[in-house]
Amino acid sequence: MCEDDLFVIGSRRRIGRKSTGERITYMIRRLRCKGCERIHHELPDLLVPYKRYEAESFESALSQGQSSDVAADESTLYRWSVWFAKFWQYWVNCLSMIAARTGDPVKPLSVPSLSALQQIGHYVGQGVGWLARLVRPIVNSQLWVHTRFAFLSIEL
Repeated sequence: MCEDDLFVIGSRRRIGRKSTGERITYMIRRLRCKGCERIHHELPDLLVPYKRYEAESFESALSQGQSSDVAADESTLYRWSVWFAKFWQYWVNCLSMIAARTGDPVKPLSVPSLSALQQIGHYVGQGVGWLARLVRPIVNSQLWVHTRFAFLSIEL
């Protein structure tokens, strides 16, 4: 976030989806920085930037794979797994850097062959809510990579 104070300039609607597939409209506060005048949107922990489904849906699909009970089509679940595979190592590196910056370094992993979810869990903890605990510090450090579009032009 910006270094200066933020003040509310209004709100906007954001349409999302629950894991059941139900559409829901959220009211998101719009904030302006007094210093640089940039506009920020205050997202609740249940949302992931540039994604429509709630974080809980992503967690379920990524943690449980094919046995997930998320009401999304196969192509959406596939895109989520590609998105996760593409960015998880970047997120681990961001979390490591943030921890070092704040003077609270996390002990290095002694077993580098842990799964992606285990490595992320080393920084944010295991269990429900891991995605929100991962997203918040990265977004607030302005390190979140813009992933708005469903189809990426870059080959993995």
